[in-house]
Amino acid sequence: MRLQRRSLTLVLLGALALAGAGLDAQAQGRKDSLVLGMVLEPPGLDPTTAPAAAIGEIVHYNILEGLTKINVDGSVTPLLAESWSVSPDGKAYTFKLKKGIRFQDGEPFDAAAVKFSFERAKAEGSTNKAKKAVFDNISSISTPDAHTVILVLNNADGTMPFRLGENTAVILSPKSAATTATKPVGTGPYTFDSWQKGQAVTLAKWPGYRDPAAIKIGKVTFRFINDPAAQVAALLAGDIDGMPRFGALQSLKQFQADKRFTVEIGDTAGKGIMAINNKKAPLNDVRVRRALMHAIDRKAFIDGVQEGLGKPIGSHFAPTDAGYVDLTKVYPYDPEKAKALLKEAGVATPLNLTLTLPPPQYARKGGEVIAAQLAKVGVNVKIENVEWAQWLSGPFKGNFDLTIINHVEPLDYAQYANTAYYWGYDSQAFRDLLAKHASAGSARERSEAWTALQKKLAEDAVNAYIFNPAQVAVARKGLKGLWASSPIFANDIAAVSWSVSQ
Repeated sequence: MRLQRRSLTLVLLGALALAGAGLDAQAQGRKDSLVLGMVLEPPGLDPTTAPAAAIGEIVHYNILEGLTKINVDGSVTPLLAESWSVSPDGKAYTFKLKKGIRFQDGEPFDAAAVKFSFERAKAEGSTNKAKKAVFDNISSISTPDAHTVILVLNNADGTMPFRLGENTAVILSPKSAATTATKPVGTGPYTFDSWQKGQAVTLAKWPGYRDPAAIKIGKVTFRFINDPAAQVAALLAGDIDGMPRFGALQSLKQFQADKRFTVEIGDTAGKGIMAINNKKAPLNDVRVRRALMHAIDRKAFIDGVQEGLGKPIGSHFAPTDAGYVDLTKVYPYDPEKAKALLKEAGVATPLNLTLTLPPPQYARKGGEVIAAQLAKVGVNVKIENVEWAQWLSGPFKGNFDLTIINHVEPLDYAQYANTAYYWGYDSQAFRDLLAKHASAGSARERSEAWTALQKKLAEDAVNAYIFNPAQVAVARKGLKGLWASSPIFANDIAAVSWSVSQ
């Protein structure tokens, strides 16, 4: 371990010494290309069949597009749709599609492609993570002509334009949809170029894009760097031009003081949680889960792990959500209350559990903080560090006790109605509330149901709700257009350029 730390120190010192020359040299030689750092490598490149948010960081808006677009400020505007209208009862959406657009495989983008994509997403056996929340609510899809799509919903959903701007709703060509995970084909400004497993994915500007002159970056490479010290070294050495979701927060002040870099801090829709396996004894006892919640000092976590860059949460909702209710006082930090609840549940201490941690620093460093806090109430956790692919095949499949993860998808509360989802929550009362919210006939009824949903998850302590992280973007000076906030996890490279003076 000491040798590893010494090596990292030497790397950082070397990077510092070479940083000025490296950055200046690359500034002269790279005007239309871009290298961005990412924390995690995705398991594939099809966001409609796999859950990893890292997929959208690469392909969404770059290769694959949807009917609508969610912008950096959270607003929704047309993308492949030219416009849309909604019926008075909120149950029918009519989309008018843009004309003259083709997929990168030469196939036309039309109403048939939209119908195919949405029916694929809602089909039996679909692994689309928005299947239950979005696509199962679509009762029918009609295509009166090649450029019109009408979606009829079972229940009114005012968030539908937003939902259709997420990466789960991108439109695929029927001809190439089956191979999207390894060779995505879309209507966007970039084509898939190469994937060096374990290292990087590269995209190239597509000459056939509908507005090629607007795209300033000819080639973009996404490099996977999950080690925080390596992220710092790569930025200082000029190996990457920026990191939209910078993980080495303990080094943030260093970059804020360095005139060669720009640092932006924005908002996210993330919900950082300690997920709990609700199917596994004694975690299937709500008193035990409540004890775990009382044992966690959210402020200490945010200060120690996130350098204070985050907000405490008390349910699976982010402060950026409209109608958000602050429920952090439901389970204040109270170790004595935690001990009493464990005793009431008949749990003999020490209670031994495993805490499985994926690569991001909020999980690895956060795991150490959580372990120390739980130990104070008689819960001893064995820390198990795993790679991202192992997390997806382990905890995400339900094989875990506890794990720390940031759920970045906005408005993903409907996953709590999915009894097969990895934390194993099974509550008919919650499902009834969800149905009530979906069928609410007035704004007041929707608001009441929305509040009740948040309170129900807190009451049942399904998971330990800890923090809503800020987004920190670090980039070389002169790089313009990187998203400063993340209403969704995406890197809109079409909006990025190097300044003329750079």
